[in-house]
Amino acid sequence: MKYIIILADGMADEPIPALNDKTPLEAAKTPTFDTLAKYGEVGLLDTIPKGMSPGSDTANLSVIGYDPTKYYTGRSPLEAVSIGVKMEETDVCFRVNFVTLTEEGPYWDKTIEDHSADEITTEEAGILLGAIKEAFEEGPLKFYKGVSYRHALIWNEGSTDVVLEPPHNILGQKITQYQPKGEYKDKMREMMEKSYEILNHHPINELRRQKGLRPANSIWPWGEGVRPELPEFKEMFHKSGAMISAVDLLKGIAIAAKMKSIDVEGATGNIHTNYQGKVDAAIQAFESGYDFVYLHVEAPDECGHRGELDNKVKAIELIDEKIVAPIYTYFSQQKEDFKIGILPDHPTPLRIRTHTNEPVPYLIYDSRKKAMNPFVYSEQGAKASGKMINKGYQFMPYFLGEKL
Repeated sequence: MKYIIILADGMADEPIPALNDKTPLEAAKTPTFDTLAKYGEVGLLDTIPKGMSPGSDTANLSVIGYDPTKYYTGRSPLEAVSIGVKMEETDVCFRVNFVTLTEEGPYWDKTIEDHSADEITTEEAGILLGAIKEAFEEGPLKFYKGVSYRHALIWNEGSTDVVLEPPHNILGQKITQYQPKGEYKDKMREMMEKSYEILNHHPINELRRQKGLRPANSIWPWGEGVRPELPEFKEMFHKSGAMISAVDLLKGIAIAAKMKSIDVEGATGNIHTNYQGKVDAAIQAFESGYDFVYLHVEAPDECGHRGELDNKVKAIELIDEKIVAPIYTYFSQQKEDFKIGILPDHPTPLRIRTHTNEPVPYLIYDSRKKAMNPFVYSEQGAKASGKMINKGYQFMPYFLGEKL
């Protein structure tokens, strides 16, 4: 038996007037979703424990089978693991975004325009990070390059007694009310303010302006946490597992859980990712003997954060056409039974451009079962089915065939 979960990050949404009150998932043309749902199981999954933030960190931990209330130690440490940072027990890690702030007025009167600086390239970000390292890296502070706009700061003997707002939660808002609070708040504020002075007219950003791209003119720290400790996936579920993702967070979860993390050339974390490369990597993992693959696609989430309605619908259609369809075709040509799971980790509604904690629709197709299912795969179809898994971390054992 082989198993794959195709995680369409942030795919769930709300009914949208421009789509005749359909959600992007309902409006998208998804013939493969429809085929699998016809003979599969559709239901709702609550991925976010009460009282926890609806982030991709907590949500994906849940889906992969780890109770966030027990195992979550912060987002950034998981990302740091993926880029090879060896954290000490005394280290605190922070995610550092390159963001775009408006240019008028004093720093704390500015508005945040983009949490990703138009998804700045890793090469450009590396040069900018060099300038940041030169200015701030000393004593207990050390910066590490990640992918695109996502980077890491390790603060030895640092503190998690801080309040730092994720930048994608406050797009279009003035940042004055989201200044760092708590321990070391003054140092954080100082670094953010000075980073603007360093970055705003940096040659990289002047070139970006000439190309019509937003400048990466400030750093934004958030996602604080300490070294993660996850039980091995194979010991928990008795299946060898592989992760395919362009996102450091997911790679970090895989590495911490001792799953195989597979890099795919051209995997970007946006709508222009290398879909075929991800499919090929999944097939190769199965051919190499892995029992389970977690194939993560970031594109719907990024479109949700950027408020791109057409692209979000297109991203869902591309996942159906270029990921799910060829995976289903491959499995159907094998002699072994298989299961395909499809779901988002959380909603990212276009209306608010950030995550919410509503339950998400899931679809499970089991090649051994041929009973007809009357419910379509959508937010409303999943709700109508009456099936509900209330604790996200119970989805994995359920999917793998263990009783709840």
